[in-house]
Amino acid sequence: QAQLVESGGGSVQAGGSLRLSCAASRTGYCMGWFRQDPGKEREGVAGIAYDGSTAYADSVKGRFTISKDNAKNTLTLQMNSLKPEDTAIYYCAAHPIGCRSPLRARDVLDFPDRGQGTQVTVSS
Repeated sequence: QAQLVESGGGSVQAGGSLRLSCAASRTGYCMGWFRQDPGKEREGVAGIAYDGSTAYADSVKGRFTISKDNAKNTLTLQMNSLKPEDTAIYYCAAHPIGCRSPLRARDVLDFPDRGQGTQVTVSS
């Protein structure tokens, strides 16, 4: 099982940006981010397959960008134009074997390897 450690969360005003990073003990074939806010369902935010293809939730398309550095075993989520509804704990996740093609953002919810999460708070 891959060890995943997130960093980069924090508090920001609406319209601001944050960059989340995930350091992995090894890079999975598929990696991604999901989020959860108390009282809300978990949401797959973005995923990236080994070939670099990406998938995003409709709620973040055009604002968030996922990227992966296979050499450094690092996953990144650049979040721009943040909104109060983006407030949540963000988790990094990985699937060591593979993922469906085409990848969907909600598939990240089923990835077995997960980090501890990092809090993102967006104030209005």
